Amino acid sequence: MFEVKPLKFDPKSLRGISEKQITLHHDKHYAGYVAGRNKIIEILQKGELEHIRELKKNESHNASGQYLHEIYFDNLGGQGGMPSGALLAQLNKDFGSYENWKKELLACAGAARGWVLLCFDWSDRKLHNYVVDFHDEGAVWGASPIMALDLWEHAYYIDYGPDKSKYIEAFFNSIDWKNVEERFSRYNK
Repeated sequence: MFEVKPLKFDPKSLRGISEKQITLHHDKHYAGYVAGRNKIIEILQKGELEHIRELKKNESHNASGQYLHEIYFDNLGGQGGMPSGALLAQLNKDFGSYENWKKELLACAGAARGWVLLCFDWSDRKLHNYVVDFHDEGAVWGASPIMALDLWEHAYYIDYGPDKSKYIEAFFNSIDWKNVEERFSRYNK
């Protein structure tokens, strides 16, 4: 069974995302995906297959929700700024510049209903921004997320109401680029 992973940072330490916002997001919303996934596993282990289509659709939804939230929370707790090293070099190579990458990512964030993911795509060994409206709809098979920006209202509404742009700014002010760089280094070999 899966367990809720603890935050790796002090919830009071984020720059622009409140302790209340991040704690509710982590302890209630993310924990709900973990619990939902575990419940489905239990049902399947009992051999209850009467509603297999619904179970399997919910399994992928909860599993992907769990996974993306874990990346999202791992990406937070830093001081913002810019990436460095191999990640910055790859962003410059694949997008022309860091600024071009961020401009595209911000455009994606303005259009997304659920997530914007920076992924390493194994098919061309390049970085791509992908818009994923639901956890398990819009994902690209063969691409591994290295950064996840949660754009569902539950991620920002307590702090910013409908002003998603201020939340995105807060996300960038609290991003832990070292974590994103480490995730990228696992794939860029």
